[in-house]
Amino acid sequence: MKVTWLAVIVALGAVVAGLPNDARAAGGGGDDRPARPALEKPVDADYTAAVKAIKSEKFAVAIPLLEGVVKRDATNADAYNWLAYATRKSGDPAASIPIYQKALALDPKHRGAHEYIGEAYLILGDLAKAREHLARLDSLCFFSCEEYRDLKKAVEQYEKKNGKTSGTR
Repeated sequence: MKVTWLAVIVALGAVVAGLPNDARAAGGGGDDRPARPALEKPVDADYTAAVKAIKSEKFAVAIPLLEGVVKRDATNADAYNWLAYATRKSGDPAASIPIYQKALALDPKHRGAHEYIGEAYLILGDLAKAREHLARLDSLCFFSCEEYRDLKKAVEQYEKKNGKTSGTR
């Protein structure tokens, strides 16, 4: 009897769907004990307010909030990424570079930081550095991802505007 991967996946999905919610959240087991809570950091109100401000394009409001977040938690790659993003969008792409680099030092696979630092390099006219981050995204995204596609598009637009040729996939 030949079993296809699709049949196996469908069968596993049916088994998981039949488990109580707390068993699925805990990773299975199916006993009557409640699921253990995930080990997550508590939500930082300043971080939440900063992200909301960024989404409203109030970058100057977000920057001091995020500076406070990274001062309290110097391991928060997402906060550094948002801080760099707000800094870049406030008109200072050069100042955003070391902040993105900090995010990437904390999380070398941070796709958003790779995309945004690449965009910052394009603003600064450094196509080679932007391409480095595009290549890194290419290796991080098994089947293309939004960050790769967005940076690729930005690189292509930069090349078209500046008469360069693309070496991207």
